[in-house]
Amino acid sequence: MEIKEFLSKAGVHFEIHQHAPVFTAQRMAAVEHERSRYVAKPVIIKADSRYLMCVLPASRHVNLARLKTPLAAQAVELAKEREIAELFPDCDVGAEPPFGNLYGLPTLMDKALKRDDHILFQAGTHEAAIRISMRDYQKLVEPQVLDFSHRTSLRQRLSALLSRLTDYWAK
Repeated sequence: MEIKEFLSKAGVHFEIHQHAPVFTAQRMAAVEHERSRYVAKPVIIKADSRYLMCVLPASRHVNLARLKTPLAAQAVELAKEREIAELFPDCDVGAEPPFGNLYGLPTLMDKALKRDDHILFQAGTHEAAIRISMRDYQKLVEPQVLDFSHRTSLRQRLSALLSRLTDYWAK
């Protein structure tokens, strides 16, 4: 089921934004003029032989080692691009919405997102974003909330800032 149809059927308020194609959560934050802490970035992992969706702010990275204990897993690794394409056949690779439950995947949400009042995420394509309240997201997905991310480095943040400034000056 397409994410927009799912949200409509659930009766939650959401906004759809069209934008130029973007291929990272940080770039989406820039083109949507949204702080990266509000952009929900799904990352697909493989814990032993099972797939899970981790949802975290665009400004953070998954700490795979931190997930081993709560998942009772021997090995935790990032899923490969071809595996992601198979798991999300109706989405552009890298534009999966943070609704693992729609694809039969347990969803883990980083505690850094929990404090926010809303999230913005890609809607299955690189050209569309959806904004919904955090309350509605948690009600629809019922993610397990864990502490599994770490901040991006200063170098990465400066690169993202430079990208935003370049976009601004190009207008």
